[in-house]
Amino acid sequence: MIEFRNEPLSNFHDPAVRDRMKEALAQVEGMLGQYYPLVLDGRRVDTASRITSVNPAQIDQIIGEVAAGDASHVDKAVEAGWKAFPEWARLPAEARAGYLFQAAAALRRRKFEFAAWMVYEVGKNWAEADADVAEAIDFLEYYGREAIRLGKGAPLVPYPGEDNRMTYIPLGVGAIIAPWNFPVAILVGMSSAALVTGNPVIIKPSSQAPVVAAKWVELLEEIGVPAGVVQYLPGPGGAVGDALVDHPGVRFVNFTGSKEVGLRIVQRAATPAPGCRWIKRVVAEMGGKDGIIVDETADLGAAVQGILTSAFGFQGQKCSAGSRAIVVRSVYDEVVERLREGVKQWTVGKPADNAPMGPVIDESAYRKILHYMEIGREEGRLVAGGGPAEGPGFYLQPTIFAEVHPKARIAQEEIFGPVLAVIPAENFEEAVEIFNDTEYGLTGSLYTRRRDRVEYVREHMFCGNLYINRKCTGALVGVHPFGGFNMSGTDSKAGGPDYLLLFTQAKAVSEVL
Repeated sequence: MIEFRNEPLSNFHDPAVRDRMKEALAQVEGMLGQYYPLVLDGRRVDTASRITSVNPAQIDQIIGEVAAGDASHVDKAVEAGWKAFPEWARLPAEARAGYLFQAAAALRRRKFEFAAWMVYEVGKNWAEADADVAEAIDFLEYYGREAIRLGKGAPLVPYPGEDNRMTYIPLGVGAIIAPWNFPVAILVGMSSAALVTGNPVIIKPSSQAPVVAAKWVELLEEIGVPAGVVQYLPGPGGAVGDALVDHPGVRFVNFTGSKEVGLRIVQRAATPAPGCRWIKRVVAEMGGKDGIIVDETADLGAAVQGILTSAFGFQGQKCSAGSRAIVVRSVYDEVVERLREGVKQWTVGKPADNAPMGPVIDESAYRKILHYMEIGREEGRLVAGGGPAEGPGFYLQPTIFAEVHPKARIAQEEIFGPVLAVIPAENFEEAVEIFNDTEYGLTGSLYTRRRDRVEYVREHMFCGNLYINRKCTGALVGVHPFGGFNMSGTDSKAGGPDYLLLFTQAKAVSEVL
C-alpha cells in the first residue's frame, strides 16, 4: 500500500480539463429532475412526502426530488443497521478499508460528475466543487489507512506471565447528519470514518443537498457495500433528525451544522430513551466566527488576498470562513483600501459559468444575510457591497464593513454569508485579545514577519486550526486535522490520526499464561 498523498486539484487553466468539466456539467444537466427514494436495508422505499432540491443559482430549475422519511422509517433503518452489524463488525479492518479504497477509485473516475452535481445543487464554482471532491477522496484514502493501523491494536507494557491486548471495536449503528455546504467532502468523511471502523450508518443529508448524497449512496452500493450497512434517509430535521437522535437503538450521532442544532442534539442525546443501554456519543462540528490578524510587519498584499479568499470563497458559506479581519491600527487604513479595491475581482455570476462568487444556498439564508447587512450599516462603515446582486437566484454582493467594534453583532455572530467585518486594534497584543473574544474557536490566521509573534500565537490564539501567513480556509486531510474549541464543536479532528477513535471503543483482554 502506497503512502497517503493528498488528491491533486484540477487545473482549469488547461483547455482539456475545462472541456471535461463542461462535458460533466452537460451530462448532469441532462439528469436533473429525477426522483430518489429512501434506501432501507438495500431496498428502495417510496414516500408520499417529498423534498424538492432547487438550484440556488436558478431557482426555477429543479435538481431532483427525494423521498422524505418519518419516524417509522427511522425504526426500520435502525433495525436494518443492527441486522447488518454483526457481519460488518467482524470483517477485518483491511477488508473494510478495501471498500473505502474502491470508493476512492470510483469517485476519482467520476470526479467531474460529482463536482458538477455540486455546481447545480449548492452553487459552488468549479474550483470549490473540485476541491470538495478531492477532499472526499482524501478522507477515503486516509481513513482506510488509519483503520488498518488501528486494527493492529494498541501497544501495551509487557507483563510477565500474561498476554495483554487492547483492540478497538465498533460502537454500533450511528446517525450521520450531514451539512449542505460540503455535501460530498463532509458527508463522505463523516460516513466513511464510521463505516471503516465497523459501524453501520444511517445517512440523513441536508434538505438543501439531498441529491448528491443519493449519488454517494448509489456509489457505495455499486462497489458492493452490503445491504443494511448504509441507509439513505432524508427528511425534515424536526421529524427524522430528532427521531434519529432520540432513538434508543442509535449508538452515536455524527453531526456537522449550526451551533443551535448541534446543542439541541447534544442535549437530546444526553437523555436516554427507555431501552437505551448506553451513553450516546456525539461528534459535532458547529461552526465558527473565524478571524485573520494582520500586524504592521505583514506582507499586506498577501494578507489582503488571504482575507478576501477566506471571507468570500463559496460566498462565505464555510464554518472556517474568515468573517473578521483584525488589523493593527498603523496599517489599518491601507488594508481597508486594498480590500475595497481587491473585492472588485469577486464578481457574482452563475456557478456553471465558473464565476468567482455564486448564490447563497436558499431564500432563508438570503434574507438572514440581508438582515445582517442592515445591522452592519448601523455597526460599521460600509466599504463595499451591502445588498442583493443581479441574477435569477439568491445572489448577494460581497460586503465589507470597516470600523467595526469587537463586540458588534457582525463581529460576534456567525452570519454564514459574504459579510466581512474589519476591526481595528491598537497593537498586536490587543488584536490577539480581540480574536479570542468570541464563543467560537475554529480557525484563525496571522500575517506577520516577526518570529516572536509566530511563537506567541502558538500559545495565545485560541482556535483549533491556526495558520501563519496564509488564509484560514482550505484544511487538507492528514496535513491540517480539522476541528475547533468551545461552541465550534466537540473538539474532534476530522482528517487527523485520532478521529477514528471517536467511532470505536477500546477493549482490553488479559490472559494468564
